[in-house]
Amino acid sequence: MDLGPILEFFGYVIYAGMAACAVYGVFCVILLVRRVAQKRFASEQEADTFLDECQAELRKRNFDGVKQICDSPEYWAKAVPQLATVAIDNRDRSPNKLRKLLAEKFERDILADLEYRTSWVATIVKSAPMLGLLGTVVGMINAFAKIASASSTGTDPKLLADDISFALFTTAMGLSIAIPLVLGGAMVAVRMGKLQDSVQEHLGEFLEDLDSATGV
Repeated sequence: MDLGPILEFFGYVIYAGMAACAVYGVFCVILLVRRVAQKRFASEQEADTFLDECQAELRKRNFDGVKQICDSPEYWAKAVPQLATVAIDNRDRSPNKLRKLLAEKFERDILADLEYRTSWVATIVKSAPMLGLLGTVVGMINAFAKIASASSTGTDPKLLADDISFALFTTAMGLSIAIPLVLGGAMVAVRMGKLQDSVQEHLGEFLEDLDSATGV
């Protein structure tokens, strides 16, 4: 049975799979970077401005005013204002229950989506070298098949070199996709960690002002 056409088809499939991995991996990293940037305050000055505006309204016990600040165009997409709105709506709860609710809300509505995308980056990092290894196996099978038939049909060294080149090239492609995505994933993980730290810090300040306003 001549496996040449089947192996050649596998070669195209491997190239297509690696290209899809590369494109989707880069898309996920870019999307994650943008999402994290969207959820964080651009600077400490912006965060302080938001907290000062909320504090001024809380001192007047104007809870609707705080919600209007949180829903304003410059803040509505950020994590802390979103959680602050939830805190205002549930201000009748005890501080411990409110903090638990906000932690669950942050985990479920914000971090879960980011972690979902991060898991896809990790999957691609593992899959790309495996596709490269599959290409190596296919290339070597082709090469050895030509060597096996050399005694009866003769083998063009160029065709043999093409198969070996394909085997090595797919391995290199797999590593070339995985290595940048490992670095991109690490960068995203650092940004997600900073997002969690900033949310914890700024939301804590907001909750202290809210506790004072509600007399808890």
